[in-house]
Amino acid sequence: MGSETFEPVDVVVVGAGNAAACAALAAREQGASVLMVEAAPQSQSGGNTRYTAGAMRVVFDGVDDLVQLMPDLTEDERTNVNFGSYSAQQYFDDMARVTQYRADPDLVDLLVRNSFPTMVWMQSKGVRFQPSYGRQAFKVDGRFTFWGGLAVEAWGGGEGLVELEHKACAREGITLVYEAAAQSLVTDEHGAVVGIKVRHGGRVHQIDCKAVVLAAGGFQANAEWRARYLGVNWDLAKVRGTKYNTGAGIRMALDIGAMPFGHWSGSHAVGWDLNAPPFGDLAVGDGFQKHSYPLGIMVNARGERFVDEGADFRNYTYAKYGAVILNQPDMFAWQIFDSKVVDLLRDEYRIREVTKVKADTLEELVTKLEGVDPQRCLETIRAYNDAVQTDVPFNPAVKDGRGTPGIPFPKTNWANTLDTPPYEAYAVTCGITFTFGGLKVTNDCEVTDTAEQPIPGLFACGELVGGLFYHNYPGGTGLVAGSVFGRIAGVSAGKAVR
Repeated sequence: MGSETFEPVDVVVVGAGNAAACAALAAREQGASVLMVEAAPQSQSGGNTRYTAGAMRVVFDGVDDLVQLMPDLTEDERTNVNFGSYSAQQYFDDMARVTQYRADPDLVDLLVRNSFPTMVWMQSKGVRFQPSYGRQAFKVDGRFTFWGGLAVEAWGGGEGLVELEHKACAREGITLVYEAAAQSLVTDEHGAVVGIKVRHGGRVHQIDCKAVVLAAGGFQANAEWRARYLGVNWDLAKVRGTKYNTGAGIRMALDIGAMPFGHWSGSHAVGWDLNAPPFGDLAVGDGFQKHSYPLGIMVNARGERFVDEGADFRNYTYAKYGAVILNQPDMFAWQIFDSKVVDLLRDEYRIREVTKVKADTLEELVTKLEGVDPQRCLETIRAYNDAVQTDVPFNPAVKDGRGTPGIPFPKTNWANTLDTPPYEAYAVTCGITFTFGGLKVTNDCEVTDTAEQPIPGLFACGELVGGLFYHNYPGGTGLVAGSVFGRIAGVSAGKAVR
């Protein structure tokens, strides 16, 4: 499609990530003609989805369910891998617990109930899944054992997911236009959405349509909004993913009276390499993240621990610890490990682009931790070592209760003495993934106005839906929420135009 004119279409989907693609495919299934508009060029298209590792948190009752998602599991994998299971009740409880019981129960119920059938539907569209060995399993007695209920990831990570979803859209006759940044919604005299304005090819075009699905992500790439809504120094945080998620979809909806909803001062933010670039780098993907901190300790510039690294499985703490790191002096921390656990560190610790130091003694190590008070750091490590409950067995696949009682920020699980050289340390800062504040939607993903009445013709899914996440986030929920609510939004939009 050239930059001259856009033909009228039934449904316009704003965005081209996982939520957008699921919405487009679902609307097409309803018989609607669908156009996707993507602000980014093709090489960077797909929003934050392209930058993710692809973990998907889904309800499953053992390996037989997983075979429906991953039919190419080998007989050996089916027999000898301990995938565990993850019930709807566990999913609901995890969502409630990590969001401090603020998550909208209707949205959580939709997410949990639809997680497995939605992924089966995606599989029918050509999306592939694989076991998440590299990030979610440890070998226990020679057998891969999954922990934290998270066993599945998109084949090829986020990049693979985007490519397969875009291929599915092309097969089904859905048009996707790149470098087409949505500007504003067009409404009629009744307030119904009847079109959208898009900047493409140096001109602003109006596309007439019967429904719009907003799936353009949160506002994490907008430094001004980060400072405005998240607070002091958030404009300085590094952005893990795309630079195109600037809150445009949210802004367009608010401009026509949509209701803001959710945790506007909250975000998903993680420990991210100190020297990573300001935005995500597709060549590295999510390799800048550093999520094996439960196996070691973290210290700040004062040389002090500042958090319980073993409070819970990584899946349930990593998305809130970025904000904790941002609040430390000079907004950084060092993660310290000894050689007993180095083999257990996740894949991202072995990339080339890493801020790392190594030493044969603790005395030498603390002098290499740039920006850290070395003397105080050494005292912190010695006090920590003395407090480790070495009589409790270490087991990284369960909450082993091996703690450090009696010291500040006592570690609850997986406490190992730092006593076996060589020692390694990795410098991290805050990397923001996505923002939690967004739009209020109904159970059919209709965007509501400030009187909580649906705005005719306007639907939303993905990161810009508010009310699902508060304070924190269970790992692997974002992509599945995008898929579930994307499919619902697409079905609703398709039915609305019928």
